[in-house]
Amino acid sequence: MKASRLKDIPGFSIDEVAKAAGEDPAVLRLENLDTGLAPPQLALKATLAAIGQDAHNSYLPFTGQENLRQLVAQKLSRQTNQPYSSSHVVITCGGTEGMFDALLALTNPGDEVILTDPTYAGMINRVRLAGGVPVLVPFVPAANEWRLDLTALQAAVTPRTKAFFLMNPSMPSGAVFTLTEWQAIARLCTRHRLWLIYNAAMERILFDQRQLIHPAALEGMAQRTIIVGSASKEFRMIGWRIGWVVAPKQVVDDIARVHIYNAVTPSGFAQAGVAGALLAPADDFEKCRSEWQKRRDTLVEQLDTYAMIPAAGGWSQLLDVSAFGMDAATASQLLLKKGKTAVTPMTHWGQKNSSQFIRLVFSNESVERLSTLCERFKAAFG
Repeated sequence: MKASRLKDIPGFSIDEVAKAAGEDPAVLRLENLDTGLAPPQLALKATLAAIGQDAHNSYLPFTGQENLRQLVAQKLSRQTNQPYSSSHVVITCGGTEGMFDALLALTNPGDEVILTDPTYAGMINRVRLAGGVPVLVPFVPAANEWRLDLTALQAAVTPRTKAFFLMNPSMPSGAVFTLTEWQAIARLCTRHRLWLIYNAAMERILFDQRQLIHPAALEGMAQRTIIVGSASKEFRMIGWRIGWVVAPKQVVDDIARVHIYNAVTPSGFAQAGVAGALLAPADDFEKCRSEWQKRRDTLVEQLDTYAMIPAAGGWSQLLDVSAFGMDAATASQLLLKKGKTAVTPMTHWGQKNSSQFIRLVFSNESVERLSTLCERFKAAFG
């Protein structure tokens, strides 16, 4: 008999699409959050230098190497003007482990956790695995942008609510919260004594000159915000599987305890590599951000006749297939078969914003390859 905690958790649609696409080089790969842009040179050198060193081939320290914890704390202090130190930081096996650690440390079975609709299915289903109840608040289109429904946001808070669990830029939509939206979230957190678990994996990947607004910098939020970061996206270090949780003193030890019994410790030489990445010059990231924006722009230009809101940040955006008279799963299959393009249906990634959308990841294909999208869509949908 299947464990009850898996009852409402479907298979991962990204994996299913990737298997169907196979290794055909003609297929345009827009289904998975990968990128071909290289990690920082300092990260590669630091990783190679650490391999074979005894200090980097150990379980200890369980909560992460002190140097890396200090660098993460310094990064957060610069972003928020808050006095973070290494004692606030736990290094994890990727941001995804960090998210689950935070949920297990902060919530009880039956607690409600508020997320956006849509949001990363891995966030929704980690809430379920932790025994929580996901409550989804929709993004709505406004002036060719995704905006959070603030009326629905306020109505979503109940006596059972324990936390907001939010990603910014949001994935899969590419939505970016405005200051007004962050302030509304902050008011609800402080008024109702709620946690904010903030998935910051893509926070600097912002387009069209948008500026980073960090929720922990808002009044009263440093002591209510759990920051889950990652080297996978901004530093393009997906295979290193290093993330971090930065939390107030009153809960960081609980999160560390969950981390230790969940994963024990991340790879030592990978931690050294991420420490190198955090010392990379600013133009290393900016060149990549600029390239991702060019790819986003190419995708928008190629598909400008379709129902689609451009990503304000991140690596992906959504296209509404309801005008084709089909759902996302059918559109995904047709696009792969006739258009040689792999995309993921958003069937389990929301409620209101779900089965009518396919996700287009633009981070892993060149501008030249993305420039074939129009003809591929015509081949699939006419």
